[in-house]
Amino acid sequence: MTHSTDIKPIHIIGGGMAGAEAAWQAASMGVPVTIHEMRPVKKTDAHKTDGLAELVCSNSFRSDDKEANAVGVLHEEMRLNNSIIIGKADKHALPAGGALAVDRDTFSQDVTETLESHPLITIDRAEVQSLPSDEWDSVIIATGPLTSTPLAEAIQEVTGEDALAFFDALAPIVHKDSIDMSKAWMQSRYDKVTAHGNGKDYINCPMTKDEYYTFIDALIAAEKMEFKEWEKNTPYFEGCMPIEVMAERGPQTLSFGPMKPVGLTNPHSEERTYAVVQLRQDNKMGTLFNIVGFQTKMKYGAQVEVFRSIPGLENAEFARLGGIHRNTFINSPKLLDETLRLKNRTSIRFAGQITGCEGYVESASIGLMVGRFAAAERLGLIPAIPPRTTAMGSLLSHITGEANPDTFQPMNINFGLFPDIDIFNAKGKRIKGLERKKAYAARALEDMAAWIKEQSTQKAA
Repeated sequence: MTHSTDIKPIHIIGGGMAGAEAAWQAASMGVPVTIHEMRPVKKTDAHKTDGLAELVCSNSFRSDDKEANAVGVLHEEMRLNNSIIIGKADKHALPAGGALAVDRDTFSQDVTETLESHPLITIDRAEVQSLPSDEWDSVIIATGPLTSTPLAEAIQEVTGEDALAFFDALAPIVHKDSIDMSKAWMQSRYDKVTAHGNGKDYINCPMTKDEYYTFIDALIAAEKMEFKEWEKNTPYFEGCMPIEVMAERGPQTLSFGPMKPVGLTNPHSEERTYAVVQLRQDNKMGTLFNIVGFQTKMKYGAQVEVFRSIPGLENAEFARLGGIHRNTFINSPKLLDETLRLKNRTSIRFAGQITGCEGYVESASIGLMVGRFAAAERLGLIPAIPPRTTAMGSLLSHITGEANPDTFQPMNINFGLFPDIDIFNAKGKRIKGLERKKAYAARALEDMAAWIKEQSTQKAA
């Protein structure tokens, strides 16, 4: 390996999920890195600390099912590729049914300390307000959904594209000891037991039919935050829709969404539960729980009033109320090549949510790939692109070319992005549903393992 002092550093702007992962991957390949993180010199509307990889929305990395869920497959692929984000998430995992949820504070602290102590990583606490000069000949922009205005304007100028934007809302967090457990109860859907849980991972607050419809009316009538003039036409991302916006789509929308009562049994009553509000553990001590799927743009006073109408939360004390912030992303299918380089300025790469992927894991996975692409280029190697059949390869292909640039919107990983698979049952019929998902997952992990082995063989040679 070439000695690190002979290699110019890669500059990474942004120390969030993608930036932290990109730095870790590049440094692990022996390439020096400088992370430019503006916090705490300049704060954002969503972050609360100056820690790297801070989780500002949910504390969940979503499903950890590697056998039949696309997100779980992405988790496993990242584990196979020595991801710092998933590695630390596993270390700081909390009970969350089939999901991978973490203690947000210890998780961020561990990521920060690990990167700060790495001999090839330097952290510069300062805001980068413009695109760097040619002196920085390898740059990764991983500024995420809250890219500062000066840098966003500089990006817009060099790309010639108007920035695309959407709103992302935060769910409220409740102190557990303020929840009335004579009305609520602990249970995972269908009593599912996982490596980090015992089948009783969620707090469930039940509603009768009358209580549910009264709640829906209150959501719709509640006072909302006013948007600035330039924000009013910004679309929401479907995967993070404010609870009151979902309610406006129809009175039964929530009862078939985040408030569906399936797989749960109320031990306090024999009366049929019409809807359920679930809360998920938010810290390792189990003192804080976030209201699942209840991201909101209601004003703070309205939130307290409406959420305290939920049975069991009448005296709820909130560690954090919901909020809303603007997300910014570029038109990646039009602007970026297959290794996430800006086509008209190839010294610049993009990573994370600013590329138009959505979610912690997706953001970090793009950081993982772009960190390796940039490091390989520094080492005089050809960047190795993951197989199209894998979760990482499918997500990369979507944002760098397969999505329609004219209608491009943020996207979570899902099996709809994977190449089709032709598998038939004993009767000659094409398999569907769960078995099909399992086939996608098995192929992805098999191909990822083979690809990793091939890369190690080539390096050894």
